Amino acid sequence: MRVFLPIRSAHDRRLSTQGIIEALIEDGVLPKSVAEAFLIPARTSINSDVHPLTLISKQNWKCASPTNEVISIDYLGSWLSKKVGLPYFIIDPLKIDVAAVGGVVTHAYASRYGILPIEVTPTTVTIATSEPFIREWEEELTKILNRTIVRVLASPIDIAKYLPEFYNLSRFVKKASNQVTQQNFLQNFEQLVELGQKGTLDANDHHIVSLVDWIFQYAFEQRASDIHVEPRRDMGNIRFRIDGVLHNAYQVPTTVMQAIIARIKALGRMDLAEKRRPQDGRIKTKTPDQREIELRLSTMPTAFGEKLVMRIFDPQILIKNFSELGFSSDDQANWNRFIQRPHGIVLVTGPTGSGKTTTLYTTLKQLANDEVNVCTVEDPIEMIEPSFNQMQVQSQIDLDFASGVRTLLRQDPDIIMIGEIRDKETAEMAIQAALTGHLVLSTLHTNDAPSAIIRLIDLGVPEYLITASLVGVMAQRLVRTLCPHCKAPDELDEMAWNDLLKPYKAPMPNKVYKAVGCLECRMTGFKGRVGLYEMLTVTPDLKRLISKSAAPDTLKLQAMKDGLKPLKLSGAQKIAAGLTTLEEVLKVVPTDHDD
Repeated sequence: MRVFLPIRSAHDRRLSTQGIIEALIEDGVLPKSVAEAFLIPARTSINSDVHPLTLISKQNWKCASPTNEVISIDYLGSWLSKKVGLPYFIIDPLKIDVAAVGGVVTHAYASRYGILPIEVTPTTVTIATSEPFIREWEEELTKILNRTIVRVLASPIDIAKYLPEFYNLSRFVKKASNQVTQQNFLQNFEQLVELGQKGTLDANDHHIVSLVDWIFQYAFEQRASDIHVEPRRDMGNIRFRIDGVLHNAYQVPTTVMQAIIARIKALGRMDLAEKRRPQDGRIKTKTPDQREIELRLSTMPTAFGEKLVMRIFDPQILIKNFSELGFSSDDQANWNRFIQRPHGIVLVTGPTGSGKTTTLYTTLKQLANDEVNVCTVEDPIEMIEPSFNQMQVQSQIDLDFASGVRTLLRQDPDIIMIGEIRDKETAEMAIQAALTGHLVLSTLHTNDAPSAIIRLIDLGVPEYLITASLVGVMAQRLVRTLCPHCKAPDELDEMAWNDLLKPYKAPMPNKVYKAVGCLECRMTGFKGRVGLYEMLTVTPDLKRLISKSAAPDTLKLQAMKDGLKPLKLSGAQKIAAGLTTLEEVLKVVPTDHDD
């Protein structure tokens, strides 16, 4: 492939800003008038310390082509990669073995040439660079490493960001591992003991502190909802759940893993000495952009030691409105009709991780004002919200949901939120609260909205109390949403569409989309999640059937006559709107067997 010499300086072989701009003009990417307006005043003031691609990308110029695309750093990288004949590589930290690449060359050597190892195999080392014409290091490393060097082009912004981050992380782990004391002990149930080789690390060691800080900040940057810290026999895994899917983030030696868990337990005010029983805790911290974040901690003893899971709660979700959560206009109207009632029970159902808590917190946040007293009893308290009066279930002192509701009824509440109705006693207390003039919100674990009525009957609640107190039920699921930056038109599988909607009917959408993958979505094709909802209103006709102990299918049929739109139809609407795919909806909606 022809190499255009103007894009580099003959003196130091580094890319030059003027050369890049001239090449962009030559290729018809950049209008000549725009470039000249920049170059004339900038000839004497261009900062040579800033990489040319970075400097040009900051101008927010648009292509001269009909697409009018913004000339971003990745656009420039892709364009330059074709010029110099190198593949363009987008650095995804979750897909790089930081420990392995950190041992290829020293931090000083990598910084000197602006290179970053990204993959190591027994025969090759792949190295990213943003200066394709600087190659002295390639011959040197080939001799030193005795492996083939594979060069790729990467964004100078990514290299500048991840080079110190990867090497600092690798250094923290190495130094922490070297500081293991020679105190030997059996650290877990299924450990392969190597006497004199393993010991304990101080949780307050500054390397461990730095590692924990990195884990938190990295998880926030990656939009993780959960952080899993999992011990294994030799190495421990750190995994992030992003948009409902777990991704490997990093591996550390078991001794370092123990110190990381101890550090996090200390921050969460948990008992460091107790490793045999589960514990709960919470941490409040800030993201790199200074937003407050709460983390709920949970430990569990496993065969290889304590496992720690941190659920990340962003208070910003309380500010979202219902349309941002995925409510259609009909859903929003029905839900508002439920929660505006002065008294009665409103239930939200769905499996774990379907967004029930988010829906309830958003609802309570909108209902809470100076004129009402909002009280909750939760297990545990998910997020601290100043406008609520929140109480946590504590089984060790016999404070369960039922006794918690009994206490709240003496606190002059207007609105009560019960974390979950798990047993007959809690259900009866919720109904008593509703019958005495309070609005009660709670959750159940059922497949769909009509099943919530059957679940209450199974718990032993008399039918007449259900008809007297239940206002409505909402079932919900979460599906991943297509990345708006890279989604592409797709052909709809008509047979799969009909299978999804069976036995319901909905017109075939004119256009559907598929996941592609780009830098914005970390090459997954999806970014964020949205809710699917079905609303059941307890109408007079439905009450008559409940009183007669009607079968579940009969109740569901009547609910549909009264306007219930099943989760399948909600999913079909999201597909037709280009928000998600048929495959994503099929993963979460109840099957025919469930129905």
